[in-house]
Amino acid sequence: MTARRAEVLGELEREVGVMVRRIRRVIADRARAVHEDLAPSSYLMLTYVAENGPMRASEIAEQFDIDKGAISRQVTHLTELGLLARVTDPDDGRALLVSVSDEGRARLTDVAQQRRKWLDERLGDWADEDLTGFVAALGHYNRALDA
Repeated sequence: MTARRAEVLGELEREVGVMVRRIRRVIADRARAVHEDLAPSSYLMLTYVAENGPMRASEIAEQFDIDKGAISRQVTHLTELGLLARVTDPDDGRALLVSVSDEGRARLTDVAQQRRKWLDERLGDWADEDLTGFVAALGHYNRALDA
């Protein structure tokens, strides 16, 4: 590794650190925007179920590498807030699936629209091809780290 490459990789680590800190703040803000009593970790779980559900709570626990009891408590809380619903698994009537409720989906949609408007305002001076290139590079970075 060249000295310049090591320097650039250090810069990458610093910029990713800034991004992670910003993302943590943004997730907390989004969680509150969905529901005042929603914790950031529950927001992440809710968005995951919205994108990938319905699913068993055990699948959520596996995906997030969290104890099944903790997931169960979060699912219960999200259900009490009206953001998730439990439905019978059509493939196994004894099991329950977790899905986003209509209310949860509507709130997530509203927050996503607000978030995209905010991003568009902040990145308004970026050319479409610059934004597309950044998205492609970020995707490439994430896939490389998953390998």
